[in-house]
Amino acid sequence: MSKIAGVFAGLKAKNKKGLIPFVTAGDPHPGLTVDVMHALVKGGADIIELGVPFSDPMADGPVIQRSSERALAQGVTLKQCLGNVQEFRKKNQTTPVVLMGYANPVEQMGHAAFAKAANAAGVDGVLIVDYPPEECEEFAKQMRSEGIDPIFLLAPTSSQERIHHAAQIAAGYIYYVSLRGVTGANNLNTQDVASVLPLIRQETSIPVA
Repeated sequence: MSKIAGVFAGLKAKNKKGLIPFVTAGDPHPGLTVDVMHALVKGGADIIELGVPFSDPMADGPVIQRSSERALAQGVTLKQCLGNVQEFRKKNQTTPVVLMGYANPVEQMGHAAFAKAANAAGVDGVLIVDYPPEECEEFAKQMRSEGIDPIFLLAPTSSQERIHHAAQIAAGYIYYVSLRGVTGANNLNTQDVASVLPLIRQETSIPVA
C-alpha cells in the first residue's frame, strides 16, 4: 500500500475527509517553501500538493499564475522543487507529498530520470495537469515502477472514455476538478459535480479528491 493509499484508508476507517492543501514551490520566497510545508502539516494537512511553477499554467487562474510568476522570477526549477521535498523529508517522513505541475519541465528531464529523482527525494505522487490519461499508460507505469502514484485529472466534462482510461492507470487518488474553467473560478455547479461521481465510481474505487 502506498503512503497516499494508507492516508485515505486511515481516514475512511475514522469516517473522515482528508485535507489536501496546495502551495507553489518558491512563493513567496524559495527559502520559505519547506517551512510552509511543515506549517501546513501542523495546520491539519493530510497530504501536500507542491506546485512546480510554470510559465504558462493554462489550467490555473490569476492567483496561481501570479504565484508561479513570482517563483520563476526567483529562479525556481523542477530540481529545486525536488530539493524542497528532500529537505522536508528530513523532519517528516509520513505526510505524503504530491508534485503537481505541467508537462514541459518533466519532458525536459525525461520520464525515467524524473521518476528516479522524485523517488529519491521522497515524492509520493505526481499529477501532471496537461497529461491526458488516455495517452499516459507508459508514464504511469514508469511512475509506479519507482513507487510513485500517478494521479490524473477528471472533470464534470470528462467523457466516459477518459474516465475509463484514468481509472485504469491512476493510483493514490483521482483529482476531480469540481468547476468549469480555471482554478479559483466562482462558478461551482454542484449538480455538475454530482452527476459525474457515479460514473467514476463505476470504473474505480480509489479515492476522489
